[in-house]
Amino acid sequence: MAQLRQDYEEFVARRAEVVVVGPDSESALRDYRRKENLPFVVLPDPAHTVAKRYGQQVNLLKAGRLPAMMVIDKQGLVRYQHYGSSMQDIPPSKEILAILDGLNREEVA
Repeated sequence: MAQLRQDYEEFVARRAEVVVVGPDSESALRDYRRKENLPFVVLPDPAHTVAKRYGQQVNLLKAGRLPAMMVIDKQGLVRYQHYGSSMQDIPPSKEILAILDGLNREEVA
């Protein structure tokens, strides 16, 4: 999440909103968001409803939920998805920002 925090203004400049969905309770995520100074939305999903809907994998041997990242357009369509195979398997911000640039070009055309 440090990468998202660091590059958050780049996402905002592209008219995107970062939303992180976590498996913890609302109070735990609120405390984590405050402690880590996260500028984006962090939503609790302790019942795994969102995780199941978007196919996020759980591997108890690898610390629980594996990372999943999606770009969802304004119409609610998933335009990009990445399912990590380990906790470190997260696409770099520049890759996601390039996808957003492409979506913004499509919107203008």
